[in-house]
Amino acid sequence: MGGSEKINPGIVGPTNFEGLGVVGGKKFIPGMRQSRQVLGDIDCNIIGPSVHPLTFNQQALQEKDAACEKSSIMLTQKPFTRKDAVEREMKITTSVPSDLYGGGGVEEEDCVVIDMEEFMEASDVPLPMFVKHTEAILDEFDHMVEVEMHDAVDDHILDIDSLDLENPLAVVEYVDDIYAYYRKVEISTCISPNYMAHQFNINEKMRAILIDWLIEVHYKFELMEETLFLTVNLIDRFLESQTVVRKKLQLVGITALLLAAKYEEVVVPAVEDLIHISDKAYTRKDVLDMEKSMVNKLQFNMSVPTPYVFMRRFLKAARCDGRLESLSFFIIELCLVEYKMLRFRPSLLAAAAVYTAQCSLSRSTLWSKTLEWYTEYTKDELLECSKLMVCFHQKAGMGNLTGVHRKYSMSRYGNAAVCEPAAFL
Repeated sequence: MGGSEKINPGIVGPTNFEGLGVVGGKKFIPGMRQSRQVLGDIDCNIIGPSVHPLTFNQQALQEKDAACEKSSIMLTQKPFTRKDAVEREMKITTSVPSDLYGGGGVEEEDCVVIDMEEFMEASDVPLPMFVKHTEAILDEFDHMVEVEMHDAVDDHILDIDSLDLENPLAVVEYVDDIYAYYRKVEISTCISPNYMAHQFNINEKMRAILIDWLIEVHYKFELMEETLFLTVNLIDRFLESQTVVRKKLQLVGITALLLAAKYEEVVVPAVEDLIHISDKAYTRKDVLDMEKSMVNKLQFNMSVPTPYVFMRRFLKAARCDGRLESLSFFIIELCLVEYKMLRFRPSLLAAAAVYTAQCSLSRSTLWSKTLEWYTEYTKDELLECSKLMVCFHQKAGMGNLTGVHRKYSMSRYGNAAVCEPAAFL
């Protein structure tokens, strides 16, 4: 990911630079930005043991002030350029030998003040070469540190698994391999976005009605989120390979819910309960026969990556709170109802849902380097999908298919449905 490397969240953050960062493939120590006193060794190597005081030619001041023809200027500040002197209108203190006034030695109260702007106009003596050289080194050093710090802030990538090292359920040692496998499998198990062309008795609208109803059934049975996403996946994969008559479509839906529950849940809904919610339109034998038909057609393959598995990973990378999580799932469930969203991979749908939810809450289009690293999608790659999600969000409470909107209008889900859509996308 552009040469960036993962950094522990406790070590490097947007406003906390402690320890080592990585910039341009090299270790960068933010402590490098010290005061310019650290360049004392450099100055000694260039001009000898001491830079200050700097003594200018006395003859340069004769035209300006006859009283100072034997004086030497003691500069107590850092080396300066003519431009600095004019812009800041500095006045420097010139120490004058007090024997000019009848005393001996240099007294602080015997100093005269020279207007630097007038002095620079009057003086034609060029700055010593070592002063210019030292200033060039200082400017280059500051510029280099500022660029490196800017790159470190923008490009750092958090290690989102560092806090779970002691949690065996997080399987930190294998999590990267697991998601690499998911990405490989999602390509081979993607559902054709045109399979409805081979169905003669059902259409996209019927599919949308079925899934909107199943979302409500899933909620009433209090099943896990994984079960809902797997149910929709089983329906689409079965309809892709098997033509179904209209009166059997609801049977396909409740059977897919039964299979997904057997795969994901600890307690599985009874077949009689599924028959009851379908208004007893089918018998127990109908459900069991359809179950056999589905598992054979799908070759018993239930282990497929759905948008849910990617959502959990991406929300972790986003360091989400409850509001972002609820709104992200609200948006992704709206997409489950829409047949046109089958043309996007599950991982892209999940990433776009998180991005769209972030835009809705923060009213900005920021997409961090951490999210780009873990999702493997840039903001530009998500934009097309996000725009469609915003349209679904705007129309969620309208029409007949309002199951998702009603579900996420509850306080249990943080009233995510009432959040303002990111229309600016």
